[in-house]
This record gives sequence, C-alpha cells and structure tokens, in this order.
Amino acid sequence: MLEATRPIEIPATRTLAEFGSQLQWEQIPSEVIAHAKLCVLDAIGCCLFGSTLPWTKILTDTIVEQGGKPDASIWGTGHLTSVAQAAMVNCAAGHSFELDDLHTAALIHATTLSVPVGMAFSERDGASGREFLLACIAGFEIGLRVGIAGTHGLFHRGFHPQGASGVFAAAGTAARMLRFGADKTQHTLGIAASMASGLMAAQEGAMVKRLNSGHAGYAGAMAALLASGGYTGILNAIEAPYGGFLATYSDDPEQELVVRGLGSQWETLAIGFKAFPTVSCIHGPLKILREIMTERNLQAKDIARIDVACGTFSYRHTVWPYQASGLTEAQMNLYYGLSTMAVEGKVFVDQFSNDRLSNPEIIEFSKRIFVEIDPTIDALGPACRDAVRVTVATSDGQNVTREKRWRPGSPEDPMTPDDLKSKFLRLADGRWPAEKSYRLIALIEELDALPSIAAIAECLRT
Repeated sequence: MLEATRPIEIPATRTLAEFGSQLQWEQIPSEVIAHAKLCVLDAIGCCLFGSTLPWTKILTDTIVEQGGKPDASIWGTGHLTSVAQAAMVNCAAGHSFELDDLHTAALIHATTLSVPVGMAFSERDGASGREFLLACIAGFEIGLRVGIAGTHGLFHRGFHPQGASGVFAAAGTAARMLRFGADKTQHTLGIAASMASGLMAAQEGAMVKRLNSGHAGYAGAMAALLASGGYTGILNAIEAPYGGFLATYSDDPEQELVVRGLGSQWETLAIGFKAFPTVSCIHGPLKILREIMTERNLQAKDIARIDVACGTFSYRHTVWPYQASGLTEAQMNLYYGLSTMAVEGKVFVDQFSNDRLSNPEIIEFSKRIFVEIDPTIDALGPACRDAVRVTVATSDGQNVTREKRWRPGSPEDPMTPDDLKSKFLRLADGRWPAEKSYRLIALIEELDALPSIAAIAECLRT
C-alpha cells in the first residue's frame, strides 16, 4: 500500500482553519493583545527602515513597473499597488535588515509577514484596528504552530523557515481579513502550502533572503484572493504523509505540535524581538562581550582572544570564515558580529554600512575568535538552541567567562515596551519625520479602539 493512502491521524490543516476562522476577540487574553500591539510596532519600524534600503528599492521599482490595481500602499513611498504586490514589497522590507522579531521554536519572523499582509487588506477594505489586530493574531498562531511542528529539521534540511513556514502566517492573516469560514480558510492554507519556498544558502551572501519573506507574504495574500474566487487547495496540505508540507520540508516533523494547546497556549506571547541587526544566534555572544568590555573598560587592543562554545544550530547558522562578501554574510556571521562589537563597542544599523564590511581592523580582529560546538549545549534541547558560553582573554593574562541560556530579546530575557519604542525611534532617526514616529506609536497603542486603520496607512505611505 502506498504511504499516501494511510489514514491521517491529525487533521492539522482543518483544525488550524477552524481556529483562524472562528477566533473571537473576547477569547484573546489581554496580555496577548498587549503583546500583539508591540509586535505591530516593531514590525512597522522594521518595514519602514527596510523600505529605504537598496534591495527593497529594486523590488519596489520592479513592482511599480509591472503595475497593479492601486489598493494598498508600498510603505515609505507614495506608490499604491495591488494587495498581493504591496504585501510582497512590505514583507521583504521587514526582513531586509535582520531586525525583525523571532519565535525561537518556530524559526519564523511572523510579525513582518502578518502585519504587512493584514495592513494591505485593511487599507483596501476599510477594516477597523480591532479587525486588523485579530487577523494578525490568527496569522501568528497559525504560522508559528506550523513552524514549531516543522522543528529544526526544516532548517537543517536547508530551507529558509521564513519563506517556507512563513506562508502560513501570511495566509492565516489574509483569510481572516477576508472573513472566510473554515472551508475557504482551509483552501487558503492548502494553496499557500504549495507556494512555500526559500533556501538557507542565501545567508552566505545574496539579496534574495529578503525576497523569501516577500514571496511568503505575496503567497499568503494571493492564496486568499484565489480562494475567494473558488480556487481550491490541498485540504491536508500540512499533514499529508506524502507530499504534505511537514513530510516534505522537515526530516523531523512533529505533527501533534500543530494543534497542541491551540486556543489556550498563545504562541504570540513567545514572539521575541531583536536589539541587534544580526541573526539571533549572535545576540547572546554580543551582549556578553558588551557587558565584559563595559565592566572591565576594555577596548579591542586589550582583548587577546575570544572563545565561544555554542550548539550545533548556532554553529551551522553563523560560523564560517568571514569573507566580506556583502551585508547578508556580515549579519549572519559570528566573527563579524563579535569583531565589530570589540572594535566599535556597539552593533546596530551603522555598523553594517558598506565601508565597515571590509574594515581591515575588524577582519584582523576576527582572527582572535575561536568557536567550537559544545555537546552539553546541544543536550539542553531546541528550546535552548541559542545558549552560549563566551570566554574573553585579556592581554594582561586574565580570563572572564560568561554564559547565557536564553537569547537576549526572547520572552525569557525580554525587551521592555520602552526598549521597543526606543528601537523604533532609532530606526526612524534621520529617515522620516520624528512627528510621524510619535504619531505611529500613539496610534498603535490605541489600535484596538480605532474605527479604521486609515490614519496608520497615511503615515506609512508618505
């Protein structure tokens, strides 16, 4: 008997469709709503900053040239285009500088998928702030659960989770914005699953990593638009034993994690944020080195050697000889991140300008950094995949060792609301008027009370 004819044990696609379509505002705990507002603020900040970058401008120019019904804004510009095309550009912009949110277990940046998609439909259809926020939360919960069920096996197989699992966050939000029932939501997820894509090789130097996110947003929006016209998708797209998403994309899927705790355990609360514009695995080492340098009043010349012990996930994701091949490599590379912190004392947007990527001082310092896999960190399990131990040896013969089990910015070591507002303002500084930043912060704080998102859309398009 072919494996494809075996009974399906968990109707994951249908269960998520029913959840997304039936979710009511009154069911969502107040702390989830408060956290979702922070997710919206952080996503919009990342998207607006990303809209100013060269790779986003190339994508914007290409989309504008293609034309499209002027229903939704390409943020940071005066351009209007179709809902799906706007979602593509804005989702790509959100992931364009490694500053967007992260859910540790799901491995996706759900906010920069759901928020642009939800905003595009809201702008077209005149939705209220509450409708928009509810759709985002539905998309977060759907996309994150598929990502969790894919496990790290999806990443280790070489797929970029943002482009693969991410389509479900976008599709879940789009289906809810269109007020679909369970049937059409199920078709939307089934269509989006066939549009999932994205390769992790992009991390070693290419613009296309951002496009993986843009395409996921486009796929989710387009899937819902197709379903609204009667187009059908694979009804068991997530769980099918042959050709289904989990079976195809992951070598270690756990189907039951799609539905475990659905509606009572809110994965939205596990969305963390980024203080540094690098891949998340580097955040712990960066914070440790900054703390040691501050406490000991160290400069780069005072550091003889840095030793890093990490897990296999972090090693595979961030450790290869730094070649100065471009921004993406620098943001994903542990040697560049630590060297930059040592040389400049900080790591934020300005530390990734073109003139710094090939800075001889940074490249020379990277030769003092040594990294190894520690099996005891792997033994802590996937939840502690970002755990790290850093030893700084000073030129006067002293050794300082620190450990972090949790990634800075994660729910276990969180950024505060004030931290996120400060990050938003730092991203805005010099790039758009300060009054717009404060206006957006105020609007998002009152998002669930807004009768329309028109005021937010106006800020985003100008």
